[in-house]
Amino acid sequence: MATATPVPGKGLIDPTNHMLILIDFQSQMSFATKSIDAVNLRNNAALISHAAAGFKVPTILTTVAEKSFSGPMFSEITEAFPGQKLLDRTSMNTWEDAAVIEEVNRIGKPRIVLAGLWTGVCIVGPAISAIEQGFEVYVIADACGDVSDEAHERAMERMIQAGAVPMTSLQYLLELQRDWARGETYEFTTGVAKKYGGAYGLGIIYAKTMFGASEGGH
Repeated sequence: MATATPVPGKGLIDPTNHMLILIDFQSQMSFATKSIDAVNLRNNAALISHAAAGFKVPTILTTVAEKSFSGPMFSEITEAFPGQKLLDRTSMNTWEDAAVIEEVNRIGKPRIVLAGLWTGVCIVGPAISAIEQGFEVYVIADACGDVSDEAHERAMERMIQAGAVPMTSLQYLLELQRDWARGETYEFTTGVAKKYGGAYGLGIIYAKTMFGASEGGH
């Protein structure tokens, strides 16, 4: 018979057990993205970027043909990682780029979280490649987009069938915090949620303004 203990499952994300790879959040890639509107995409990219930066999650920022074709990475992302080098590629599959793989090996985490454009090309490629090489892969579905709903959904299904785990942007932030009693990151987490957390963020603003309320009694 199983015995319950108050410890988190190993399948959950925490700030120390993964790296985040943000792929091709660039102007040219976003123009043709139809599965999610640009406002939501930029908001969700900002949410996960600021979450990762605040929790000190090792993060790789990579672009494709930045100068010659695809344009700059979203400022919402680069502002969260000031001064960090962008690894520009020629390969559509991030996993085939030697500089990216060198950084993956330098960071040395067995679990990889992916987000970017487009789901069916630039996320499927590294997801399947990393899984085949023994990494655990998570994909932040609402921080990815493709040229159609069909393209995005089939790509997500393909990665899930290969063993990837889907999650969402707000889920990513809250899983990093996980316990409101963690006072050292409480204000940071609720601050990111207030700014980028949509209706949930509005609820936090309302509760704090009207009642001085807080999760966990802080």
